[in-house]
Amino acid sequence: MSRSQATILTNMCLIEDGRGNIVMQIRDPKRYSWSGAALPGGHIEAHEGLVESVIREVKEETGLTIKSPKLVGMKHWYTTDDERYLVFLYRTSDFEGDLRSTEEGEVRWVAREKVVHMDLAYDMLNLLRVFEEDNLSELFYRERLENDFLREFW
Repeated sequence: MSRSQATILTNMCLIEDGRGNIVMQIRDPKRYSWSGAALPGGHIEAHEGLVESVIREVKEETGLTIKSPKLVGMKHWYTTDDERYLVFLYRTSDFEGDLRSTEEGEVRWVAREKVVHMDLAYDMLNLLRVFEEDNLSELFYRERLENDFLREFW
């Protein structure tokens, strides 16, 4: 029995400024199927390290150079093509540079308590729990439901 499977590797990073604000990216619904406010991140390129990839993605999408990102968990599910989709979740408050928006979307600092009032990308509140709660390290969507949403398991 083969243990290999088609896999898509991605990352996401919670960036904090030490004053209660986090970086949020407003993703354009015309450009992305997963649109709304989300944390920056993206795909891991072939032959690229995991930490290297999150540093690169954050730089490309926000203009910030992050340092010492800490892996805090992961989100994963199976696509309709039966590929496993993995999102490595990182967190840091160590960064340099000035925040700037790109074609990927507008980026801005948002007070953490105001995030719940934003038009968030699907499941961002569940994802934030993995970033912030020490007893959680995984968000796994085991099954796709009829309305195309997924049922999550912790």
